[in-house]
Amino acid sequence: MSEPATGPLVAVVDDDQSILRSVEQLLESADYRVRVFTLGASLLESGSVSEIACVISDVDMPGMDGFELLRLVHAACPGLPMILITAYPETLQRLPLLGASRPRVFTKPFDGQELLAAVADAVRSFPR
Repeated sequence: MSEPATGPLVAVVDDDQSILRSVEQLLESADYRVRVFTLGASLLESGSVSEIACVISDVDMPGMDGFELLRLVHAACPGLPMILITAYPETLQRLPLLGASRPRVFTKPFDGQELLAAVADAVRSFPR
């Protein structure tokens, strides 16, 4: 049995279970603690935003999309790093402006090592 992860907490929000699980496994392999959510509202209602060092969210989800989640997360915890992922890069035209804080964006399929590097950069910039 492997040791539990001890690294920073990363939240992953995606309505696609296969993406959710693969990103969770990737992050855990790099010793991050991970909480997964299938809806943005579930993350916000969890009460754990103040513990999270980085959020990875899909853009295109039913109900609250990743852009609305980005706006609400930044309202609740200014500066919390977010990484957005999308299969539809044309939707990025709607990316909200949030001052100097701009999320990293990855288009599916993405390189896992590049995502891990982006998470590492994010948690360094926002230590918990």
